[in-house]
Amino acid sequence: MGLYESIKQVLDIVFALCLTILLSPILILITIIIKLDSSGPVLFRQKRIGKDYSEFYILKFRTMRTDTPKDMPTHLFQNPESFITKSGGFLRKSSLDELPQLFNILRGQMSFIGPRPALWNQYDLIQARRDQQGKYGFDANSVKPGITGWAQVNGRDELPIDVKADLDGYYAANIGISLDIKILFLTVGSVLTKKGISEGGPKV
Repeated sequence: MGLYESIKQVLDIVFALCLTILLSPILILITIIIKLDSSGPVLFRQKRIGKDYSEFYILKFRTMRTDTPKDMPTHLFQNPESFITKSGGFLRKSSLDELPQLFNILRGQMSFIGPRPALWNQYDLIQARRDQQGKYGFDANSVKPGITGWAQVNGRDELPIDVKADLDGYYAANIGISLDIKILFLTVGSVLTKKGISEGGPKV
């Protein structure tokens, strides 16, 4: 692990702890809204691939009905909107459903910035990232995943797998403070404009 990555790991934990405390009223409010909106747990847990192919359970606020197919990437759903709850639509578009990942950061499983963690059975994305070693010399699967990343600010849901993997490979090969700051500012813009959000993946 390089010097910057070591510093980044410490900053991740410090900022995640501060944000968890600061945003606790919002976390409680969202919890109440979800419970009033539909039956089921408040949090959604899903097995994902972490740094160096390790497995962990990502946390999100639940935005879909409990009868939604498990472990299926959203872009493979025929009609994903039919599974989304009333509050879930707003949470997903505003990215507030990602807030519980602050706890993943505190556990050392994720970073604020990095490639989005692939589903454990999303073999096409995992392999596509591995294939980028030939181009960039780095496997994005060996990098700690993030809440946001280079692919997310360059298309997000609208990106096909090969393009997303290429952007992830670029990030893995160019990790640094300047790129992370750029991603951070672009993320704020993407969230405010809801840019790149497309339920069901790229429209082709």
